[in-house]
Amino acid sequence: MTNPFGATQGRAGFVSDVDTARIATFIRGVYWWMFGGLAVTAIVALAVASSPAAVSTLVRTPLLFFGIIIAELVLVVYLSARVAKLAPGTAGTLFIAYSALNGVTFSLILLAYTGASVASAFFVTAGMFGALAVYGSVTKRDLTGMGRFMFMGLIGLVIASVVSIFWHSDAMQFVMGVIGVLVFSGLIAYDTQRLRTMALHVQGEQAGTYAVVGALSLYLNFINLFISLLRLFGRRD
Repeated sequence: MTNPFGATQGRAGFVSDVDTARIATFIRGVYWWMFGGLAVTAIVALAVASSPAAVSTLVRTPLLFFGIIIAELVLVVYLSARVAKLAPGTAGTLFIAYSALNGVTFSLILLAYTGASVASAFFVTAGMFGALAVYGSVTKRDLTGMGRFMFMGLIGLVIASVVSIFWHSDAMQFVMGVIGVLVFSGLIAYDTQRLRTMALHVQGEQAGTYAVVGALSLYLNFINLFISLLRLFGRRD
């Protein structure tokens, strides 16, 4: 039976040299967008954290703070739901807007922990992300089942996060940190593999939009892994 993907063995079957080049181009676009989003978040977070007036406004105006969080959720849902219809430029603009809003709320995290803790957590996160992304790229194992399991863990984390707003517990924070590291580590490997497969099925202008949404997935995994590591090992300022 002839395989439709060509001649080079891969996880999802056989891919031709043309398909291999398409995967490389798509993944390169994903990572450019992801790193761009992380850079915007870092710049905005540092700018807000360096402004006592901005920090005071966020802390003293819960309605504004939660309004920003709701806006972030709306952007994530909208991007994910409209990925097949959005133009690449529109998707990119919305992703950068989300990254900037996340930087505003992220500034409070920077202030809550010591600079050394933030720096250590970032470098550990970057190292883990790189290793897991490589694993997701080269493994022959289908990670779909693991991805579904990690998604269930993600839902549990979301519920626990809501509960922690009303009931603060150091033990709960520790457990959430451990589960978060496991869940987002698994999702990094799974999403990396999923995006490589996706690259073979999207083409034309929409490939740019899917690259942006793929970057959003990896961006969220990176940020949440970083936060989970801070919960476990960070020292509060």
